[in-house]
Amino acid sequence: MENRADIIFKNVKVYNSYFKSFHLADVSVLDGKIYYIDREQSGQLMAEEELDASGSYMIPGLVDVHMHIESSMMTPKIFCGQLASCGVTTIVSEPHEMANVNGIRGILDMIDAGESCAVDIFYGIPSCVPSTSEVLETTGGIIDCQAMKRLLENERIICVGEIMNYRQIIKENNLEIGKFLDYLKKINSNLVIEGHCPDLVNLDLAKFLYLGINGDHTEHDIEEIRQRFENGMYVELQEKMVSREILEFIEKHGLYEYFGFVTDDVMADTLFEEGQLDHVVRKAIQLGMPPEQAIYNATFTNARRMNLLDRGVLAPGKKADFVLVENPESLKVTATYKDGRCIYRRENNLEHVQKNNALCGQTQAKRSFGAEYYHSIQLEKMPLDRFQIPVEGGNDQVMVRVMEVCDGSTKTKEQHTTLPVVNGFLQWENSACRLAMVAERYGKEGSIGYGLVCGDIIKTGAVATSYAHDSHNLLVVGATAREMQLAANRVIELQGGIVTAGNEKVTAELPLQVGGILSEQPIEEISRDLKRVREEMIRQGYCHYNPIMSLCTLTLPVSPKLKLTNKGLVNVGEGKIVPLLI
Repeated sequence: MENRADIIFKNVKVYNSYFKSFHLADVSVLDGKIYYIDREQSGQLMAEEELDASGSYMIPGLVDVHMHIESSMMTPKIFCGQLASCGVTTIVSEPHEMANVNGIRGILDMIDAGESCAVDIFYGIPSCVPSTSEVLETTGGIIDCQAMKRLLENERIICVGEIMNYRQIIKENNLEIGKFLDYLKKINSNLVIEGHCPDLVNLDLAKFLYLGINGDHTEHDIEEIRQRFENGMYVELQEKMVSREILEFIEKHGLYEYFGFVTDDVMADTLFEEGQLDHVVRKAIQLGMPPEQAIYNATFTNARRMNLLDRGVLAPGKKADFVLVENPESLKVTATYKDGRCIYRRENNLEHVQKNNALCGQTQAKRSFGAEYYHSIQLEKMPLDRFQIPVEGGNDQVMVRVMEVCDGSTKTKEQHTTLPVVNGFLQWENSACRLAMVAERYGKEGSIGYGLVCGDIIKTGAVATSYAHDSHNLLVVGATAREMQLAANRVIELQGGIVTAGNEKVTAELPLQVGGILSEQPIEEISRDLKRVREEMIRQGYCHYNPIMSLCTLTLPVSPKLKLTNKGLVNVGEGKIVPLLI
């Protein structure tokens, strides 16, 4: 080979993943790959371009292996344009939200929408669409075993997405994902299989692992974390799991090779103001993890987990995916390079993103999805009596099941309380409970589920959303029927979104007109509208570290313990519908 390179970064403190340390060197890039890291700074190579990187630190591009683009409520190109400023160069996204809206077509359209992004997007096969079964919830699309086999042929697919039906998969069942796992065994596939198993321990956890599902990203106490490491799971720590207790446990037992930092869900305003995977890494550093170690677990171990062995490390022959930062502690990004090309740089304390839209994706043409995505809410406006609950039997009071929302978790508790009955209708207004309603919005059956909510929930007004995990039917929660009607009907008018109402008027809204779950507006606008909705929910009394996520997971029937779908209240542990009235 000739002694030439395309570009040389001079005098940079470059991170070595094998020694977990920084060393001053000149770094040469050739044909989109790292060519030579010259610690002697010998000047042996010539290059078309030389950059003096004195004072900068070079780290591998961050690799997020468990996340969902739809959680940002942005289309892929808008989302990835922002990722470049966070130093993230590779993501593994599981599009099960869009799969719930539009099945395999939704997955393929998400993949197509991300094709021209500068950041590498790989995908996991949505394995649980619906998250439970058609008995417990209605979705716009269904991913069966045949669909999973078809997706396996796509070159962007590198893993099986999180298996959320974790209670059923370890029992005798006829689940589609069970059939697909059997198929993978027959063809001797080494495909990575991601899990989702909150609370699962002991024999149940062993059964889960026995199926080949060996990763978990969900919320756990220290004993559950211990059992996962002990049994060979790859532990993925999202922000809410990054605590001093867990980091000290990892350090004490030398478990650095067996975990990585991930994001799972990052909303638009958090992404815009705080960052993405870089934000999680900064939190770990602030809690005492050495920067050199934190970087390792956001790059090297994650890349290795997904068999992406051409990245996550700066070494000859590896992809020239790297980030220049001011210092390892703050991870403040100066520039981001993908395959040796600059996709983001910051100048004079002002962000300057490359103007090539196809490269960075800061803007994109409107209507980037098919026409059906913009007319996905198949609901007529709701009359006021839709928010009344009839009670038969002539009783003047009844005992009801209630979902209790608790700050600090997206799990709920089941409570029982007594409410009065007047003229044959449950008197939920002016009680300590708020009414929750989920309406099937795909035009399939028109079913509606009713529930009650208490705890750290809104105290006044109402909030409605078509972004409601995972089936994304129309959810509305409120203190009065009139304000619930206002919020719900505004979402229907918008063809998707999150809307708050109070004092008999709409008070904040975020339109989500792509499949009822995504926006094509610039991140600044999405962030602004989302923040207004969140602030209004807090003003209404929602007391939670993430009120929007708490609200949107009230409909997730794989997250303990009592949840609500269009079919009714779901006892998550038992996996069955239970009546509102006891």
